[in-house]
Order: sequence, then C-alpha cells, then structure tokens
Amino acid sequence: MTKPRVVIVGAGFAGYHAAKTLSRLARGRAEIVVLNSTDYFLYLPLLPEVAAGVVEPRRVSVPLTGTLDGVRVLIGEADQVDLQNRWVGFTQPEGDRNRIAYDRLVLAVGSVNKLLPIPGVTEYAHGFRGLPEALYLHDHVVRQIELAEQTDDPAEQQARATFVVVGAGYTGTEVAAHGQLFTDELVSQRPRLKIRPKWLLLDVAPRVLPELDKRMSETADRVLRRRGVDVRMGTSVAVATADGVTLTDGDYVPTCTLVWCVGVRPDPFVAELGLRTERGRLVVDEYLGVPGFPEVYACGDAAAVPDLTRPGQICTMTAQHAQRQGKLAAHNIAASYGQGQRRPYKHHDLGWVVDLGGRDAAANPLKVSLSGLPAKVVTRGYHLLAMPGNRMRVGADWMLDAALPRPAVQLGLVPANAVPLESSSPELAVRAR
Repeated sequence: MTKPRVVIVGAGFAGYHAAKTLSRLARGRAEIVVLNSTDYFLYLPLLPEVAAGVVEPRRVSVPLTGTLDGVRVLIGEADQVDLQNRWVGFTQPEGDRNRIAYDRLVLAVGSVNKLLPIPGVTEYAHGFRGLPEALYLHDHVVRQIELAEQTDDPAEQQARATFVVVGAGYTGTEVAAHGQLFTDELVSQRPRLKIRPKWLLLDVAPRVLPELDKRMSETADRVLRRRGVDVRMGTSVAVATADGVTLTDGDYVPTCTLVWCVGVRPDPFVAELGLRTERGRLVVDEYLGVPGFPEVYACGDAAAVPDLTRPGQICTMTAQHAQRQGKLAAHNIAASYGQGQRRPYKHHDLGWVVDLGGRDAAANPLKVSLSGLPAKVVTRGYHLLAMPGNRMRVGADWMLDAALPRPAVQLGLVPANAVPLESSSPELAVRAR
C-alpha cells in the first residue's frame, strides 16, 4: 500500500519541528517531505553574534539532512500551490521547474522584512533576516572601520564609524548591543584610529523592546546607554541617502551604514494562495487547519493562529510560537490518520531572553526578572536547549570568544548587491510598530 505523503513547505522554526515531530510519530508509515530554499535550518536568534564575529556562521546553520531522520529534503523555492489537485510547484536552485503531490500539506513559509515607504531605504539599507545579511554586515562593519582608519578627512572618518540601526525589537537591540562591543574591539586593535565608533538605535516606539516586560526593557536600555549606544525612541528615518540619514526629528546623521530591523511580515507567497488572510497571515482554526481544506495546515509566522489565552487575538510572530505550532501540526496530522486525538493550540509564555553581548543580558524565565550574569547564563542555556544541533560547536565559540581576542577580517563572500532590501508592497507608515 502506498504511504501517505506529507509535504512541509519551509524549514524554519515551524517547519523544521513539524518535520522532526512527525517523523518520530509516523515511524516510517508516511513519506515526509520538506521543501525549503536552503539545505539548513537557520537558528535566527544567534545571527547578531554571527555579525559580531562571536559565533561562526555554520554553527547557526543546522543541516536538514542528518538531523531530520526519515525525512526527504527537497531544495527549491515554492511558487505555486494547487489546492484542488493537491500539488506544490517549486523552482529548483538551477532554475528547473518541478512539482510534488501531497496528501497532507503544512505551510510554514515564515516571514520577510517589513518595509515602510521611506525614501532611500530600499536603496541604502540592508535587512537582517538571513545568514547572507549577517555575513555581509560583519564584513561591512570591519570594512568601515578599516576605511575610517585610512582616511585623513575627519568628516569621512566619523561617517564611516557611525552605524544606524532602525528598530528596537529583539533583533535591532541585539545588533546594536553586540555591534558597539565589536567596533570598540576593532578600534582597540588600531591605535591610529582616535575616534570611538558610534551606534544609534532608533524606533518610533516609546521604549526599547516595546513588546516585552517593562523591566526587561529598562535593563536593555540601561546597558545600551552605559555602553555608549545613542538610543533615540520616538524617532525613525525620514530619508536615507548614500551619505547619511535624515531623522524624523530633523537631525541629520552622516553614516555609511543603515541596518533595517523594524520587524517582519508574512512571506508574500501567502497572499498568492487565494486563501483568506488576516494581517497578511493565513487564517486557520485553533487546530492549525485551513478552513475548507482539511488536508492543509499552516503554522508559524505565515499563520494567523487564534490565541486562546487572549480571546479575539492572534498569536504573535515569535520563534517560541512557531516551534510549538510546528510540533502541534505534526500531532494533528497524525491524529487525522487515527493516531491520537487532535489538540487546539494553547501556549503560555515561559519567559523571554535577550542577549546584550559581553556579560550582559535580560531575561524573565517564569516571570522572574533577571539581568547581568544570571540573565546571561539563562539566555545561553536557553539557546543551547532550543538549538536542534551544533550545541557543542556554539558553546566552544562562546568559550573561545571569552578567552581569546576576536579575529576580525572581511572575507568578501557576500557583496552588497547580493542582499538587497526590497519589497514590491511596503506597508503604510501608520501600521508600522
């Protein structure tokens, strides 16, 4: 008898854990296929440490083959779903078109950078959602410090040593925090360079980490300001140019670096499916099923999953939700074949962690607010537990960084034109937070 085929589109937090859980439950009784644009699962929370040279890039890239036992991996970009005939069309890395049929489908395509219609941003800013962008930022920062050391023009020197980060959520806060430490270390190796690099963190929100507990926000703000980061809340970029940015408060900041971390939005692929959406995310029920298509499930950032702990609202776009939803989608697919019973998605947050570089962090495990070294221990422990692989290698990188000077070279592997910040449908400014 032919085995049923489950196709999982996307191998982020939701897709990866859906595949891993389903493989364990199926025990060879189903064919499980993961379709993803890369052959690895990317552990996004450690990207700021990759950009700062703390963690090697391959450490956060967990291979799909070898860690997903019994799962077939297809490398390609999904670009079509025929819901009536039950197949997914995709483009392979070298341009060939193909399709694969399914009996059950899990849509876990994730999210992309959120853009606002601000003049110059798409031309001069770079996002921070993937490994190429982290590698590019690392090289770019090193290059700017090297060029600042070489020039005799004080104005150019200051502009090259000024780094602007837009968005004070998780990513932007960690990028600025790690970035200030990284550039301070770069300058310490260059006695000829007499200025201190300057990092600016901007956000229209009233405080850093606006989505988190206020005490965590205060901890992060205190660490950033003590470290020398110029934190400007209620402020964003009005215009970006090749030479600098004009801020919404009228200030002009000469800079050669603009890092865009204002948040994410569902992958535009979701809008092409012809299904009902809410805030750009696929509407699903509490069991992660797509209404009208009982064989289709959606989870993670691409799905508007009802938040049963907050009636009338949908779950936020976080790795914690995505991972747990992926696991639940696997259980409910197994239940659709008579193995167990399906369950609704209900999740209570266990707390949050934010790594601020050095010995600093902010965490609130089980609602207990921590800062400093205790928070650092909790933060790194959480990341090691959450990573599905490479734990020993990540731990080794952390120990080496604590004991040895950080090597900083620009390898030039990712040119600027390879990581453009672009979008055919930027969001309206009034919707941006």
